[in-house]
Order: sequence, then C-alpha cells, then structure tokens
Amino acid sequence: MCGVAGFIDRALPSGQREQVALRMATALAHRGPDDAGTWFDPDAGVALVHRRLAIVDLSAAGHQPMASHTGRYVVSFNGEIYNHLELREQLAAAGAAPVWRGHSDTETLLAAIEHWGLRQTLTKSIGMFAIAVWDRTERRLWLARDRFGEKPLYYGWTSSATRPVFLFASELKALRAYPGFDNAVCRRAVTQFLRFSVIPAPRSIHRGIFKLEPSCLLRIDGPPPATAPEEPLRPGERYQSISIERWWSLGEVVARASRDPIRDEQEAVSMLEASLSEAVKAQSLADVPLGAFLSGGVDSSAIAAMMQRQASQPVRTFTVGFEEVAYDESRHARAVAEHLGTQHTELFVSAAEARAVIPSLPSMYDEPFADSSQIPTYLVCRAARQHVTVALSGDAGDEVFGGYNRYIWGPRIWNRLSWMPYQARQALGGVIARVPVSAWNAVGRSANAVLPGAHGVAHVGHKMHKLASKLKHARSLDDLYLGLVSEWEDPASLVQSADPLEEPRSTLHDPLPEAGVNEPELRMMYRDSMTYLPDDILCKVDRAAMATSLETRVPYLDPRVVELAWRLPLGMRIREQQGKWALRQLLYRHVPPALIERPKSGFGIPVGEWIRGPLRPWAESLLSTDRLKADAMFRPEPIRQRWKEHVSGVRDHTSSIWTVLMFQAWITENRCHP
Repeated sequence: MCGVAGFIDRALPSGQREQVALRMATALAHRGPDDAGTWFDPDAGVALVHRRLAIVDLSAAGHQPMASHTGRYVVSFNGEIYNHLELREQLAAAGAAPVWRGHSDTETLLAAIEHWGLRQTLTKSIGMFAIAVWDRTERRLWLARDRFGEKPLYYGWTSSATRPVFLFASELKALRAYPGFDNAVCRRAVTQFLRFSVIPAPRSIHRGIFKLEPSCLLRIDGPPPATAPEEPLRPGERYQSISIERWWSLGEVVARASRDPIRDEQEAVSMLEASLSEAVKAQSLADVPLGAFLSGGVDSSAIAAMMQRQASQPVRTFTVGFEEVAYDESRHARAVAEHLGTQHTELFVSAAEARAVIPSLPSMYDEPFADSSQIPTYLVCRAARQHVTVALSGDAGDEVFGGYNRYIWGPRIWNRLSWMPYQARQALGGVIARVPVSAWNAVGRSANAVLPGAHGVAHVGHKMHKLASKLKHARSLDDLYLGLVSEWEDPASLVQSADPLEEPRSTLHDPLPEAGVNEPELRMMYRDSMTYLPDDILCKVDRAAMATSLETRVPYLDPRVVELAWRLPLGMRIREQQGKWALRQLLYRHVPPALIERPKSGFGIPVGEWIRGPLRPWAESLLSTDRLKADAMFRPEPIRQRWKEHVSGVRDHTSSIWTVLMFQAWITENRCHP
C-alpha cells in the first residue's frame, strides 16, 4: 500500500521541481511511511511521486518510482498484484522475463507492461491498484484504477501563477500541496454529497478535479489540455489529448454469468469455498505481519475461517467493542475467534474516545464524507496497526452475495404496497414517521425475540423512519431503491447558487447489463457494486486504514470470486428473507450457525444520540442560522427544520443531519472558497 502523485508542468523551473514533488510526497506520508521517491522527465515536464509502505520485498529493490528493465516505462504504483508470481512464470515461459532485481510486484508489473502492453497487463492482473505509467518513447501518460476502485486516484487541473497544471494523486491533500492550488468548491458535487453522503465518482469536491472511475484507464497523448472539461469524462469519451476507456466491465461479467448459471447447490458451495480459499491464500502473501478484522458476522467470519484453515499458527484477528450494548458486537467476534482458534485482540472504546475521532475526519477523508461507520472503522484499523501491517477484511460480501436488508425488505415491502395509490403511500409514510423511534425499537426487540436467527432487524426505529420518508416519493421499486440510498430527496434545493443549479446524474443512471439483472434484487446488487461499494465502503476503509499506515485487502473482490457469485441464481444468494445463503453454507462448514445467526446491524455507533446529547453544542455551532448564512452554501430553513425535529425526538434525521455536519466540518478545516 502506498501513495502516488505527479504533475505535468513544463513551465516549472527545474530548481523547483524536486521541492514541489517532495511537498506532494510529504502530504501522503501516512500512506507510505517507509520510503519516498521522485522521478522527472525534464523535457516533458513530467514528475512522478511515490510514498511507500513496504509490504512485499522490503529491500531497496522495491523503491519507486521504478523504471522497467529497458528504461522505456516508469511507474508509480499503489496497491498489490496478488498473482504477480504467476505473471513472472508466464513471462518466463514466453521468454520475456528480465533479470529480476528483486521480488516486488512492481517490477513484475513493469516487465508485463514491456511484454504485453498496459491494457493486457491489467486484465491479467488480480489485485488492487492505482497506477501512473509514463511511456518515455511515446511521450504518453497512463493512469489506471483497479476493477472495483479499492485504491483511489484523483486527477485534474489547477492554475499556478496563472498557468494551467495537470495533477494527479491518491488523495486530494497531495494536489492541495501544489503551489497555488485554489480550486473552488463544486456545488453540483455538493448536491450529490447531500443525496449519497459521499461524492460519487467521477466528481470530486473541487471544480476541475475528478476521480478516475473504477476499472478505467486514462491516456494522455502529448501535452494535456490547458483547461479542465466542463463535465467529467466518462468511459469512451475524449477531450483533446485525453481519453478514457473501461478496461474491465462488471456488466459484461454479469451478462456472461447469467448464461452459465450453477444449478447444483452443493457444487455451488464447494466451488465458492475453493475460489474464496484461493483468494484468501493469494491475499495472505506479505513480508510483514498480517491479520484480519473479525466482527463475528458472516463476511468477516468466513474470511477468518479460510485464513485459519490455511495457517500453521493462530491468525491474528481484531475487533472493537463499544460501551453502548446495542452497538457492541465484540462478544460475537470473541465466540467465533475462540471456535476458530485465532489469536484475538479486542479494543474496547468508550463513547468519549469514539467522539474524539470526529475532529480528524475532515483531514482523514480529504473531502466531505458522511458514513458515520467511518469512526469505528478508523478505530479498528488503529487497533490492528499496533500488531500487523496488513489486514484482510470482509468488505463487499453484502454487495457480492446479497446481504443488505434493502435487497430483502425493499421488494417485499413494495410488493405489499404497490397496489396503493401514490397519495395513500405518502400518507402511510407520514403515519409511520409519527411513531417515535423508541416505540419502533421496542416493536423490533419483541419481533427479534421470536424470529429465528438472522431474520430479525436491528435498530428498527431508525430504519422505519427512513422507510417512511422514502415512501413519500416512490412511484416504483427503482424509485424506492434510489430513496433508500438517498439522504436528502431534493438536494439541489438546499444548495445556494447564483445560477439555477441542477443535480448531476450519477452512475446509478448508467445502463444496466444486457442480461443477468431481471430481478429487482439483482439490479440493486449490481448498482451497489458500481456505486455504493467504491464510493462509500471502499473509500471509507482505504482512508481509515491509510490514516494509520495499515494495508487492507478485500478477498471478496477477487474477480474469480465475483464472477462465480454472479453465476449463482438469486435463490442461492437470497432465500427465505435471508441474504448470503451460499456464503452461509460455506461458513457453516467451519463455524456453527448458532455463533453467526442474529439480526444484521452493520458497523454502527449512536451518532444520532450523540448529536442530541454530548455533541449538541458542536452540532449547533455548525448548524446555526448565522453560520449557515455566513458559509453561503446551504439554505438554512430546511436544515434548521430537520435539526429541530431531530433534537426534539419527533423524527430520526441522523443520516441527513450528519451529511451537513460533515460538510460544515470539512469546509471549516479546509477553508475552501465556494
């Protein structure tokens, strides 16, 4: 795990290049505390920057930026290529293996690019990565991102001393380190943030700066354009010397898998176990201490089980416990760890300790980010980093195997309510919302007491209030899904703008695969994999882990596991109002169901209660009418109304209020002009 950065600026005096490059590298020191490097092509004005967290080949042979054995290609590479030893064997068989200087995957990557070219190398590579490659012969810059967006990569333009400069980096803080960076806030991106609690690719919080989308390859032939495009480039588009293409497509995988389904259930579970075991084995390769996160849920327990089965000694596992009993799952993790025989570490955190993380969030996430599970995620990463440098996680299990409650309850609720006239559904939403959260929670506890295992729902009150607000706007099941992943229904109306402001269409509106998503549950899973997974889940884990210099790996996103999962019929993923059926059957071969089966709760903390209580002065200072008017970003009236309802307990507006708080905290920290 590392950090990459660079720029193209032919006008920058040669005496300043090293200084500027080192400033960018310093901004990424947390991503790579072990080493730093810079490389320049003076004639083209190209600079490559690298920070290294040494994981494979800890010697100087792994130093970056690294040149290929012929000197044609120079790379700054963030990530891991898990099958790089297999690629070395393929290169040797083809007579294309150089005299290896070390055993790093970066050197393998360069040799593969020399032999196969970049695009074919990417398709052969199994891993997570963000890559910058400079072709010294063709004078061409390539930027590439892994299939699902595990590793981040920003690019764009800023003006320094009135001249345009093209920049790229793993995080925005490295771009801000460039002299003269002063890009304004993108108000259209703010509308998307209010809806999704994150800023989805390809936009960023800054005008003129964009995120490269997952599985995309950006190419610059010759000098970059002098100015940024008005709208971010999408795959298949060109802007002067810049073009973007998608080098891998989940949509094609889904369509192909639908034509080759697995019918036999036992065969499916056995194939899944073999595939996931191979992914875990590949991702357990490291020259530093390695462990795993363990919450005691299905996803992380299956990963820990695969790791322990392959290990010759107890695997290190980590969990965080909280003093709030309703949010503490440490006892479940402990039981699974004892059964598997892992070396388990628990870190118990008080509410005050968790709240103490909040002031660091704007810097940690670089742009507004409002998934409140970012707090416990950071805490478990910090705990693990005291013992290991690499941790495997159970992230993406929900998207790949159908685990979110919305996949189960969304279609079920809609099937029962779709007959009602639109106005009647609106009225029903109002009735549901008038029942206090505490009353709904009491109903939920009673229901969970009689429902078997994981068929219950945790934190019912918050979820019922969210459902109530979404029913008011849903005219179809797809509308209901968009509502369930939205916090503010009409975010453009909240953002102040001198000109009429329109919320941009997100990648949620991209075309669906030509086959394989006929059922609504599968459409939701596909859309979550393309949007929520990279923009929220993977971003959350990357920033939290990198803030502690910890590398995280996600076995469920091995492309072989994903392709196999999409060959499973819907009934092998969701069955009898329970998600992840096939993955559960695999896990039950190693862990008794009694240790696993319970209502899904997520990785949450009582943020809504905190901002009513101990955090209320902080929240009130950011949400006051005077403060909102002074910042000139939001219309105060609707925000103040929701805040009033939330504080009184009439409604639970935790998620939507948290988005505004995180934006206000971010803009205060970064002092960006609107």
